[in-house]
Amino acid sequence: MRSTEAGAAPPPSIAAVLDAPLAARPRATAIEAASGAWSYAELDDRARRAAGALWSLGVRQGDRVAACLPNDLDIVAAFHGAQRIGAVWAGIGEALAPAEQEELHGICDPAVVLAGPRCRLDVPGRVDPDRWARLMAGEGSAPEVALDVDAPAGIAFTSGTSGRPKAVVHSQRNLLLPGAVLVATRGWGPELRKGDGFPLTILNLMVLSTLLAAQAGGCSVIMDRRDADGLAGWISERGVTAWNGAPAQLYDLARRPDLGLGPLQEAWSGGGDTSDALREAFSATHGLVPRATYGLTEAPTVVSIDPPGEQWRPSTSGRVLPHLDVAAYDDDGRLPAGEPGELRLSAATSGPWAGAWTPLLGYWENGRVRPPEPGPVPTGDIGTVDADGWLTVLDRKKLVIVRGGANVYPLEVERVLLAHPGVANAAVCGVPDDRLGQRVAAVVESAGARLDVAALTEACRRELAPYKVPEIWKRVDALPVNAMGKVQRAGLADLVARDAPGDR
Repeated sequence: MRSTEAGAAPPPSIAAVLDAPLAARPRATAIEAASGAWSYAELDDRARRAAGALWSLGVRQGDRVAACLPNDLDIVAAFHGAQRIGAVWAGIGEALAPAEQEELHGICDPAVVLAGPRCRLDVPGRVDPDRWARLMAGEGSAPEVALDVDAPAGIAFTSGTSGRPKAVVHSQRNLLLPGAVLVATRGWGPELRKGDGFPLTILNLMVLSTLLAAQAGGCSVIMDRRDADGLAGWISERGVTAWNGAPAQLYDLARRPDLGLGPLQEAWSGGGDTSDALREAFSATHGLVPRATYGLTEAPTVVSIDPPGEQWRPSTSGRVLPHLDVAAYDDDGRLPAGEPGELRLSAATSGPWAGAWTPLLGYWENGRVRPPEPGPVPTGDIGTVDADGWLTVLDRKKLVIVRGGANVYPLEVERVLLAHPGVANAAVCGVPDDRLGQRVAAVVESAGARLDVAALTEACRRELAPYKVPEIWKRVDALPVNAMGKVQRAGLADLVARDAPGDR
């Protein structure tokens, strides 16, 4: 295990992230996935081929490359290849509805779309799997490109209270730093086998899988199952030592003492609140206390995490990582430690990682990067950070619903409902759920005496990813509004909770 006392600078570029393991252990396994495994030498070769393939397609420095691909070897090679020629990577989720895929495509306007079996985009620049395989079989290489590690390298899609996707832009420097910090502070080395089951079309997952594991000289295990049996199989059969999942996945595993988790040493819980009861239940079943995390696309990825081992504090989301300074703010500025306010991020000013972090480059809009507002980066969450760096999220300033680790933005669901002729008005909220954290509920003023739940559900399924479709329905004569006619959202969950069984 490595020392956790001091930081080590990240590699100078994503291309260079493979240099150290290539020099020390070129035949060591770098990536395992459903279709096979690659050594570091093989990953380097596939990255070279991918860079050449993209170059042959006309991709040049600064062009966007979008990938709508499954969790497997191809998406890893394509990501590394795009970074070697200075392209800007963007992932488009396979699970998204066609209209959602089209919206993300329209925002990033890619030169090339690497399309998998669930890509619904019929656009110029689409490259289907057979064509990509032929290109990867060639020996063509891209010319050496002089890279600026502070230039745009990746676009991560997130969303605000408007429900419209925001395209967060990060540099190669931004994307490499979290892996360097986590490897150093957790003492990881070549023995690391890091398992990830979230889609790699999420930019944060590229940061936490191949970029992190390479900096440890370990193996990134790319999982294609998210159910309890599948996860346990991947973890135990592939010898995964560290795995990050959603609270709902830990919830399911906590109720399956029949499933062994092999050599697993760390189970992270992210993408939603991790209750104290869930930590205790998982520990009782599998002998590991989950490591709670708090992350942010704009960071990118992990902001705080429980220390290695079993230490944790009730209701917290771990300790702030040492490259960041996180504090609560109000309208007058920074608040004392322990006082609640909006959590904001800036670079650490002391310690081995002082000054290493740089903020997001901005947001991709109309073909260019709009820089962020100056000053600490706001998270949109209300919380506290105590004097020892333990972070607690008290409430979400945003309206986001976190269902099983996936974000659902009420206004994007409401737009679909309000387009239906049977709906006079609608509001969407989250209601508590032991397994998923929250479920999606819709409170609807219907234009008739009855609420046609089947028709509304079908309309949502046509336009939205399945996890965004309301599962709980409530008809009301009139939504609660304030003097300005805005829906009073604070009471919506209580309104649903008071619902009689026949109204849902």
